[in-house]
Amino acid sequence: NKRAVEDKYMGPLIKTIMTRCIACTRCVRFATEVAGVPDLGATGRGEDVEITTYLEKAFASELSGNVVDLCPVGALTSKPYAFNARPWELRKTESVDVMDAQGCNIRVDARGPQVMRVLPRLNEEVNEEWISDKARHACDGLSRQRLDRPYVRVGGKLKPASWAEAFAAIAAKVKSTSAGKMAAIVGDLAAAEEIKALKDLMTRLGVTNLDCRQDGAKISANSAGKIPRQTYLFNSTIAGVEAADAILLVGANPRWDAAVLNARIRKAWLATGVKVANIGPAVDLTYPAEQLGADIHVLAAIADGSHPFAKVLTEAKRPMIVLGSGALTRADGAAVLALAARIADDTGMIGPAGSHAEGGWNGFNILHTAASRVAALDLGFLPGDAGRDVAGIVDGAQKGEIDFIYLLGADEFDVAHLGRAFVVYQGSHGDAGAHHADVILPGAAYTEKDGLYVNFEGRVQRGRRATFPPGEAREDWAILRALSEVLGMTLPYDDRGALLKALAADATHFAALNAAPVHADTTAATWSGIGQSGPLDGTAPVTHGIADFYLTNPVARASATMAQCSRAFVSGATTMAAE
Repeated sequence: NKRAVEDKYMGPLIKTIMTRCIACTRCVRFATEVAGVPDLGATGRGEDVEITTYLEKAFASELSGNVVDLCPVGALTSKPYAFNARPWELRKTESVDVMDAQGCNIRVDARGPQVMRVLPRLNEEVNEEWISDKARHACDGLSRQRLDRPYVRVGGKLKPASWAEAFAAIAAKVKSTSAGKMAAIVGDLAAAEEIKALKDLMTRLGVTNLDCRQDGAKISANSAGKIPRQTYLFNSTIAGVEAADAILLVGANPRWDAAVLNARIRKAWLATGVKVANIGPAVDLTYPAEQLGADIHVLAAIADGSHPFAKVLTEAKRPMIVLGSGALTRADGAAVLALAARIADDTGMIGPAGSHAEGGWNGFNILHTAASRVAALDLGFLPGDAGRDVAGIVDGAQKGEIDFIYLLGADEFDVAHLGRAFVVYQGSHGDAGAHHADVILPGAAYTEKDGLYVNFEGRVQRGRRATFPPGEAREDWAILRALSEVLGMTLPYDDRGALLKALAADATHFAALNAAPVHADTTAATWSGIGQSGPLDGTAPVTHGIADFYLTNPVARASATMAQCSRAFVSGATTMAAE
């Protein structure tokens, strides 16, 4: 008799052909050991062994797609990709993921103008061999809701226009607006090249209302008026997490903020039993974590040494504190930042050889969620003298004090409340920013351009073009270069090579691709005055920055696959019946 096994339902991402299964249990081990979600297991004995989720429920992990790579026989395959293409039909391009700020290394497989799939690429220092489900499966959003030609709003309606007409409309508004009434905001998916080009253009126009912190994170200068890189990076490095022996999470949910980093923390817990404590909402992090509550005053208690976990940090050889967006976006975020820096200093997290922490260790970490954030901070895309941040720009627009706003792929703030300000939106998708724009300039998505991205540990990596932008869309830095010429403020680079030299002149690390970040400056002067001392708001509980892991940016929101995942795993509408 032939052996036949009924196919199982494992959610919207994994297609099963269980007759192929040889019961190697690779997927079971991955789910249990790496993902930390023991949803998979075996039932039966001998030739009747079957891999199943027991109750026919979805495999609920942000890393579930990796079991497809692990399966040696094709019993588990990618449901969105199944039967869409053959491997030999695809052009393979090595690139970098931008769905979060970790910068996981990926391979983009394309056929013609369409990205067919995204696979992980080995980099032991960043993502090992794993990527998140969002990095892997959001790629169908690259072909939906795309902006493929310029638009200009006429009579309250957006109408197709030529590039010359769109630039002319922008130039007319710029020439009639003073620099103090203009602003620019950088979105979460921008590469360093276009951030540099926009910063240079705004500087030539005299604009100081600049910001890259759409979420309102309170990243600020120290008492010397500078923003040292170490004060906004994940200084322990991703690989360094495995050496930590105590970790304090504040307003951070690594499982959603950076799913692959969360797997690294779990790996450290399995190997060394690292002690983890969490200030914020109680969530399943896939490893044991002491829940300290969501009251921000717990952080103050740790700072003054009255909380028991303060002793854990002090006695640890390599302690870490991780500040997430839930901590930095609070109204008292600057005070939280100052308090965290004080804890790091007092407990020896940051210090040269001779402190109780081992020499060279830096345990002060900011966990960003936006792929563009660190590059924008490196380039100083922040309010200048008397400049406004994002909240100030929105408030100014409502009051009529801001008349012109340039959005570089910025969709993650309250775009609907920009009043009567003239809005230019440059981006790849018809998301919130485009809906409220007066002029739309179609840009390239991350798979359609060469670009530099800096991950949250400060590592510069290169994304490569796998396909060309649709229609009349162009690379973002080239759009800004062309616009600068129309405005009479021509930027001093005619090609990407010249722009890269300008980037390296601004910050030398832009010339060192994939180099391990070096955070040698651990002197007290660097850290003094970080944040701003002040009262903490005990009435506002510490929250997490991401409300829905699967819908965090325009590409993901345009993805039908991510919409299915959101319904299945976040909205709680998991289909229980097998397909």
